[in-house]
Amino acid sequence: MAALDTTRTITGSFGLVGRIGAYFASVVNAVVEWNDARVTRNTLSGLTDRELEDIGLCRGDIDVVADGRS
Repeated sequence: MAALDTTRTITGSFGLVGRIGAYFASVVNAVVEWNDARVTRNTLSGLTDRELEDIGLCRGDIDVVADGRS
């Protein structure tokens, strides 16, 4: 799983450069989250029904878990 530190606070204003950097960070964060969901979805889809049952899931739960809605 990839990690992106978005908790750092910056004091002061960087104007246009700061807004561009914030936009770039949000795009990178969205791509990282999308990729994590894709990997999770593919991994869970590769499990058998028995293996999913062992971890308390069914096929219908895969999208919910991958999207982090559980």
